[in-house]
Amino acid sequence: MAGVAYDRQGAEEYRAAREIPLAGLTAWQAAVGEEVALAPGMTVLDVGAGTGAFATAFRDWFGVRVLAVEPSEAMRRLIPATGGIEALDGEAAALPVPDGCADAAWLGSVIHHLPDLTAAARELRRALKPGAPVLVRNTFPGRCDRDLRVRFFPATARVIDGYPTVEQVCDAFAVAGFERVALRSVPQESAVNLTAFAGTIRRDADSKLRALSDGEFTDGMARLLAAGAADPEAPATSWMDLLVLA
Repeated sequence: MAGVAYDRQGAEEYRAAREIPLAGLTAWQAAVGEEVALAPGMTVLDVGAGTGAFATAFRDWFGVRVLAVEPSEAMRRLIPATGGIEALDGEAAALPVPDGCADAAWLGSVIHHLPDLTAAARELRRALKPGAPVLVRNTFPGRCDRDLRVRFFPATARVIDGYPTVEQVCDAFAVAGFERVALRSVPQESAVNLTAFAGTIRRDADSKLRALSDGEFTDGMARLLAAGAADPEAPATSWMDLLVLA
């Protein structure tokens, strides 16, 4: 996977800025559970696992074993070294796992980092059991208006415009025999309120925010802090898409 080369400090800043508390992901637990029947004894392949937030969530939600594949050593070191999670050095186009080993694959906020979607799709086809789904959690062009960062930093939409579209992802995965099964938007509580969300912002840990000018970033922070002050009870709800391919 192409992307940022993280050192330990960068990985820790990413975790502080980007990981959503497990309590804020209940809608994702429900959405995944409705799309795939995961159960104890099954294996989920978490591709681009980062610091292991969703690896931990899948293990806790469904009792599955998680193979957490992450190319960054600094990020891998922060994946919880606990039962049910195995951190592996690898990337989407060269997964360090046996053929047909997984009951589902999870790609969380990673699809736009993959330099060759078709190669990744073929490798996922190899690693998955016949008929097993790929679950893609991502922001897509033209579908990002309810993203919190786009709401308060509207210029981030131009970064998302450079991400693969839903159609491009589906076309790339079709080469490996996958078909689109579902596409739905799912809410998540990024923090208890907007002020708390503002406190998690780390510009250097967010590629969309790094792309902004200083003025665009400053104006966005001002909007966010003003909204939090005006309504201290307003939840920091953001929406992302779940694309299911099988």
